[in-house]
Parts: sequence; C-alpha cells; structure tokens
Amino acid sequence: MTRVASIGECMIELRQAPGGQLGGLYSRSFGGDTLNTAVYLSRLGVHVDYFTALGDDALSDEMIAGWASEGIGTKHVARSAGKLPGLYLIQTDDRGERRFFHWRDSAAARDLMDLPETEDILNSLATYDVVYLSAITLSILREDGRERLLAALKRARLLGTRFAFDTNFRARGWPDLNVARKVFSSAFETADIVLASTEDLAPLYPGETNTALLAGISSPEVVLKLAEPACIVRSAGGTREVRAEQLTKPVVDTTAAGDSFAAAYLAARLGGAEPEEAARAGHRLAGVVVCYPGAIIPRYAMPPKKALRLPPSRKASQ
Repeated sequence: MTRVASIGECMIELRQAPGGQLGGLYSRSFGGDTLNTAVYLSRLGVHVDYFTALGDDALSDEMIAGWASEGIGTKHVARSAGKLPGLYLIQTDDRGERRFFHWRDSAAARDLMDLPETEDILNSLATYDVVYLSAITLSILREDGRERLLAALKRARLLGTRFAFDTNFRARGWPDLNVARKVFSSAFETADIVLASTEDLAPLYPGETNTALLAGISSPEVVLKLAEPACIVRSAGGTREVRAEQLTKPVVDTTAAGDSFAAAYLAARLGGAEPEEAARAGHRLAGVVVCYPGAIIPRYAMPPKKALRLPPSRKASQ
C-alpha cells in the first residue's frame, strides 16, 4: 500500500458566520495547510499519517479523534505537557477571498524537532513512499529544526522516499525574506515534486516572470499555479499549461484551494497518472472545495474519484 507522511501544524479554526459582524457568531473547527491536504488525500483513498505536535489538552484530544475519523494515522503525533495547539480566525469577503488572524507563537507544533520523540519521527520518514510538507511547516521551526528535518528527508530519499514540497508562503512567518529564500532554495534542491504558485513566489522573487520562477526551481517535477485559473506543469515530459474547467457554482471560500489541489495531484500521481492529468484532477477538486465555507468541506460534497478522473490507487512506479 502506498503511504504518505504529511508534516505540519493543525490549529483550531474559528470561522465567522455568513453575514456576521466582527465579534458575532463563529463556528469552531480545525485546519492547517498540511492537515487539510492529509484529509483530502485520505478521502481520495490514500493512506496518510499526520506528523505534528499537540498539547495534552481536551482540544488536542478532539483534534486527534477528528483526524482518526477521517482515516488519518496519528501514531506520529507527539504530545507536549502543558502546551496548546495554535488558533486562527478566518474572515472572507464577498468574493470568497480570505483573511487570516493567527495566535500560534507558543503552539506545541513549533517544538516538533526538539522533542524526545523527534529522532524516531525522523527515522520513520524513510518508511513512506512520499513525504509532504509546506513552507509553513518550515517557517514554524527554528533554524536548527529546519536543518534537521531537511537532512532527514535527504536520507529518506536515498532509500526511495519521494519528497513533495508546497510553497505555501505567509510573509508573517518569515521576518527575514533572505532567510526564506535560503530555505526555499534548500527545499527545491531536495524535493522531487514542488507544488508552487505565483501568489507564493511573487513576494520572494518580485518582478520575475513565470519562466524565471520555474527556472529558479531545481526540482525535476514542478506545478506552478497561476493568478488565472490555470497552472504550468514541468516534468520529464516537457512543460505545458493546464487550464481549470469553468466553475458552475459561486466561490464561497478559497481557504483550502491549494491544499486540496495538492491532495488530488499527489493522489493522481500515486495512482499512476501523468503530471498533466494529475494537474487536471487538482483543478477539479479545488473547484469544488472553494464553493464551500471552511478548509474542510462536508464529506457529502466530495466528488467521486470518477468525477476527478483519478486512476485506481496503486504504488507508483515512476
């Protein structure tokens, strides 16, 4: 069975009720970019374990129970006494574009590379077919923690594990952009697959063309999502643009558009699809997700694999 490890941070999500005013009613859930991707991967039939650190509180217990109910493995979730998960609040405008407010400076996940369990966690990465993480994952770690994680990924790759890196960039997580550029460069050099976007890369490399942005990513397989509903895919088979199908419903919330795209892309690739068709699957799932509020859409809203045109799951040979 193909196995994926997703590494990152999940937080408590507060979402403003539709039409509500600041200070009004909010719904509570949980979310985080790599966790969102893990949920959608699991719903698409991929075995995925989530790697993070949580506290020993009731909300952390609730998170783990929620992940398990989605079929996500939690054996690599470390627990830190006295710690709490982070929290974020989402506001969306009339077009579904979102704005985030975060409270995460002392969140348990920041200590993931400094725990008694860390060595075992890092050694286990080589037992997975794919390890997936994002720039947000790297941004919450201290410099020595980032270096420790990337070194473990390099060791795992020598044993056949592939590394997929999502460029999900939040400027507030990187006080020094030069540090961010250095970390991105290291991730690009290590990754087998990079899931990028012009929205993420423009603040880091201002004024660069799409061609230049692609040229700056040394990974063998790259998906560059564009400002318009399309992406550029570069792989051993060449470089081509893949456009998204037109949406038939209004956009409500774009919170997990990129996360769901990543899940469908990776699920398709693990099922044997070529990169171009995998990108189409990513567009299709993201096109459904943005029509619902919150990071995780209801199970009933998930399109069937047939609608995404995903091949039957199997261990990828490419």
